[in-house]
Amino acid sequence: MTFRLLALALWAALAASSVHAERAANAASSLLAAEKQGLQTASAQHLQQLVTPTARGMAKVNYDRAWLASVPEPAGGEQWRCLAEALYFEARGETVKGQFAVAEVILNRVDNPNYPSSVCGVINQGTGQKYACQFTYTCDGHPEHISEKGAFDQVGKVAKVMLSGAPRKLTDGATHYHTTAVRPRWARKFPMTAEIGVHRFYRQPTRISMN
Repeated sequence: MTFRLLALALWAALAASSVHAERAANAASSLLAAEKQGLQTASAQHLQQLVTPTARGMAKVNYDRAWLASVPEPAGGEQWRCLAEALYFEARGETVKGQFAVAEVILNRVDNPNYPSSVCGVINQGTGQKYACQFTYTCDGHPEHISEKGAFDQVGKVAKVMLSGAPRKLTDGATHYHTTAVRPRWARKFPMTAEIGVHRFYRQPTRISMN
């Protein structure tokens, strides 16, 4: 494989997350500079050394507590905090798989032009009007306190992994979910894509019949 192809592969592995975008650009530039110097091949080992541990592991996510325990302690900026809090209040009682599934929905909305283009924007959409928000905990009128540190640490890791570019393969592009205890009106029109734990997941159709 040429340096150019390796550079593109490295960029794709890292730049999927804004956390690693600058590192991706710098590493790819270094590889291309080496190619200009007349070096035409590079070892896979050298490429692997340039990729951060987090980026290397994103393609091999295991949805269980044992794997999640191996993930470094979470930390991040505003978008990470918003996602971690949403997972805590919406899904902390779910399995690890269920928490990843809820995170998928939020990130699918970020990528959907019908919704805000940031994690915090998606989560806080409609907040300020009681029960008119997208995520009930943001507008139910009750103060929200993070009192279970262990649970928050776990969902914080889930948030970090997802924001680092983990594949979204649990909910088949879902943009909505609800608990099995309720049946919202929109659920009659949206195709259900998965049921994980106490949540059912749905993909918003391009067009919705009002009949």
